Amino acid sequence: MLKIDRFRCAYCGACVTVCPTDAIELKGVWIEIADEKCNGCKACVNICPVGALELSDQNQSS
Repeated sequence: MLKIDRFRCAYCGACVTVCPTDAIELKGVWIEIADEKCNGCKACVNICPVGALELSDQNQSS
């Protein structure tokens, strides 16, 4: 699951432009993430200039 730190996010749209599955959408000053579309490629995590995105694995066992 892709998580966004909304306090850190600059809402620059860089993540939107690199997402190959269109899972991220910039709506004004808000980012919406469609988890069902995310393939976990981390392109958005790698491009984010402020480190506001994190990919976590919900299925990861403790």
